[in-house]
Amino acid sequence: MLLLVLISLAMVLPPVWIVQPFKPQSERGLALSYVLRRWSPIVTLAVSVLTVMIVGWLWSGTRRWWLKTVFVLIAVPLLASTWFARQNHFEWMFNPLANATYAKPNEATFINDTDIVVAVENDGEAVAYPVRFMAYHHVVQDVVGGTPIVATY
Repeated sequence: MLLLVLISLAMVLPPVWIVQPFKPQSERGLALSYVLRRWSPIVTLAVSVLTVMIVGWLWSGTRRWWLKTVFVLIAVPLLASTWFARQNHFEWMFNPLANATYAKPNEATFINDTDIVVAVENDGEAVAYPVRFMAYHHVVQDVVGGTPIVATY
């Protein structure tokens, strides 16, 4: 049963560890994270069903209360990982700014010449979003040239 719990946790914890704000990510790490995210709902559900069947089989033959407590304690992280596999934790970490404010180029004294920006030009209007300000949220919602946009990286 412990092996089943470890399998379930191995499906949901690596994406949380690999994909974090302000932490560099490799192409292989991101690929692994997305593969685990794709398969984790199926694997964690199968492991949970198998564990519940094992616990049900062992429960009736067990008279010791402490052993039944161990069964329940083993099931808690398993069921938690099964629930977590169905959540989009990336949205928890990378959500857009609710009330972003913008400055005109001549007012943007906080921008350095060496800053990396995400630039958008639409219908004669140009904007630039400094990456160091987007680093946590990774997404900006704005209207450029009369068209609503979402800029991300």
